[in-house]
Amino acid sequence: MTAATPGPSSEPPRRGTLLLLVRHGETPTTGLVLPGRAPGLHLSERGRAQAERLSERLSGLGVDALYSSPLERACETAEPTAVRTGLAVKHDDGLVECDFGEWTGSAIVDLASLPEWQTVQHSPSAFRFPDGESFPEMQARIVGAMEALCAAHAGGVVVCFSHADPIKAAVAHALGTPLDLFQRIFISPGSVSAISYTDGQDPAVLMVNSTAEPLSGLRPS
Repeated sequence: MTAATPGPSSEPPRRGTLLLLVRHGETPTTGLVLPGRAPGLHLSERGRAQAERLSERLSGLGVDALYSSPLERACETAEPTAVRTGLAVKHDDGLVECDFGEWTGSAIVDLASLPEWQTVQHSPSAFRFPDGESFPEMQARIVGAMEALCAAHAGGVVVCFSHADPIKAAVAHALGTPLDLFQRIFISPGSVSAISYTDGQDPAVLMVNSTAEPLSGLRPS
């Protein structure tokens, strides 16, 4: 008597939780100054246009929740999406910019002349900003926030408005890329990076630094 051949599983495939990591739109100091967590920095006209464009790109995706860094430039980037979706934006400190400590507000051209800048670029895992945060702490913070959001919105679509370095660190973690190589990941203002999380599986990085196409195809209806 031969053993019966197992038939296809009757259980539906598990639906992953989709997290979209959005870098805030451009500001008047983007690329010139390390603003960090200093308050009072708002989007430029171009940044506001990027935020509006993002809300259009998200149309048809079926977003379940919006979360933002508490800093003004991230919250302002989230506003058009909140209006379009009717969802409230919740602040999450896990998405906030890295604490650059004494470097906050410094011109990047001045920082680039410091010997420590080479460590920031090539060995960030060994660097702590003077009187600020280390890169491993920043990565652990945003990864922990994302894990909490996955648990809170299992199977849903969550849009997270954050900053370049935390997003780079989150993408590196999802890819299994060492933190010392995370500077090779480029995150533009107003861009979207998408990561899908399914219990029992490694994260799936669906896109990085996307600034153009509609996003509805990430989660077919």
